[in-house]
Amino acid sequence: MASRITGAKLALFVGDKLATLLRDDIPSISWPNYWDLPGGQWEEGETPLQCALRETREELNLSVDPALVRWGRDYGATSGNITWFFAAHMPEETAQDITLGDEGQAWGLMDVQTFLDHDMVVPLFKPRLRDYLAGVTSAEFERP
Repeated sequence: MASRITGAKLALFVGDKLATLLRDDIPSISWPNYWDLPGGQWEEGETPLQCALRETREELNLSVDPALVRWGRDYGATSGNITWFFAAHMPEETAQDITLGDEGQAWGLMDVQTFLDHDMVVPLFKPRLRDYLAGVTSAEFERP
């Protein structure tokens, strides 16, 4: 079975906090009413990083310079679907530029440990964030 890219997420550090989104509370989506990271479904022709940056722009109305992305890894190749997880850091002042886009109920800045301990955070992304924080080696990825 050939692997295919399905999506990408971005752990976006604004200062020392994570930019998070409270997912819509509708039963037709995965993890309704849970806190999430920016990112989403891959569109044909995008690189994984382009996907994560586009989704961040749509969800937080924030353009992230690809040069600020420090880390990225692909996950899930054994299932045939590859999702990417990236990490980027921006200055604390960036928070004033963030506004909620067309998805989600709210956005917020969350302390990293709070995110990792929170019961209402999409659980899939906690171990991926821990990989980044633990210094797991980044994969090679294409920058736009």
